[in-house]
Amino acid sequence: MNFLAHIYLSGDNDLIKIGNFMADGIRGKQFENFPEEIQKGIILHRAIDTYTDAHPVFRESTKRLHERYHHYAGVIVDIFYDHFLAKNWEQYSNENLEDFIDRFYQSLHTNHDLVSEKTKNMLPYMEKQNWLLSYQTIDGISQILTQMDRRTKNESKMRFASEELKTFYIEFEKEFTLFFEDLQLHAQEKLKTL
Repeated sequence: MNFLAHIYLSGDNDLIKIGNFMADGIRGKQFENFPEEIQKGIILHRAIDTYTDAHPVFRESTKRLHERYHHYAGVIVDIFYDHFLAKNWEQYSNENLEDFIDRFYQSLHTNHDLVSEKTKNMLPYMEKQNWLLSYQTIDGISQILTQMDRRTKNESKMRFASEELKTFYIEFEKEFTLFFEDLQLHAQEKLKTL
């Protein structure tokens, strides 16, 4: 899953959300250098990623993209799934999406000294372009995929992936809905053990 889903699946604890959000940039046992609640978020993030990569519905979505995007297919589906979470937000939360995002950005600023350097460097761009809210639209997803493609020196071809999103929109949305039900339960159970 991508940023929005990771934050959403963290429950109400701001530090767990922050840990889950910045976990991709934390390697191996480096997570032990952070406060306990942030460590829990990093562990939760890793559990979500492991569960996601092995889930048959997620794999069905990635199969549709493998021929064109190879090992980037999973990254693309993560972003597609965040689109469907943002688009259908009211089905998953009683809180307005903009308020949820604003509250999360505020928590990053409040806990700025606990945030990794990589996250500190990314945050101004993320806020200015409001990545999390931009997931709601196909145009927003296109911009995110184009930015990610640039980081791969255009090798990934991710800038074209919104074509598949449009072509197989109904299929991807059905798969997201099925998968996300399972993932929510998995994340809730994992949180109880942390």
